[in-house]
Amino acid sequence: MTLLGRLPGLLLPALADGAQRAAVSEFPAPMEQHPSRDAALLAMLPLVETLGWSLRALRQAAGPDADLLFPGGPAEMVEAHADLGDRRMAEAAGTIAETRVSARVRALILLRLEQAAGEREAIRRGLALLSLPGNRLAALRSVARTVDAIWHAAGDASADMSWYSKRAILTGVYSATLLFWLRDESDGSDTQAFLDRRLASVARFGRRSAALKERAGYAFNLAATWSGAMRTRAS
Repeated sequence: MTLLGRLPGLLLPALADGAQRAAVSEFPAPMEQHPSRDAALLAMLPLVETLGWSLRALRQAAGPDADLLFPGGPAEMVEAHADLGDRRMAEAAGTIAETRVSARVRALILLRLEQAAGEREAIRRGLALLSLPGNRLAALRSVARTVDAIWHAAGDASADMSWYSKRAILTGVYSATLLFWLRDESDGSDTQAFLDRRLASVARFGRRSAALKERAGYAFNLAATWSGAMRTRAS
């Protein structure tokens, strides 16, 4: 595999970690959305496999002035393409019969990847581009928006600190699953199994954390009771 193909695998874990931290501190503004931008992106996708995410590919597909649609250059094109994928997923979310939020999250991740099946090489090249040091912030924004779109489409209505923790956790799950999906040569069943393992690990961690919190609370109350009894005896 070429260095270009390996870059996402080498740097995506670091991007996921950064996005997890960003989800706790700040959240990116929405992407600019306009039909002309969407049309230009869709027109250039067939050229990305050979020309990459470049101004040349954009101009060749959408006209000599198409670069004015993306003043941020190729990195903005990749961000906008990810945002377009998020919107396609959200629009199709109504077809998911699952009602439990956790089950909907799983279904939405698989839907997001299924919709992008014909764009795998463009996504691989986009990740390679966003993995470059100068594009790190664009990469963080892109992952954060996707994860938020998944939770929103799943019906999550949290407004406390769990809003941040849910997005931070899903960032790791989605990023790892996306990377696996890019290399998956099965009919998609391997990616589904991989996602299920990641979600199961998160669920086990959640149960262990809850048990630890419960035991810690019990120990604290026991210590407080013991301390109070000792003070009573001393007086």
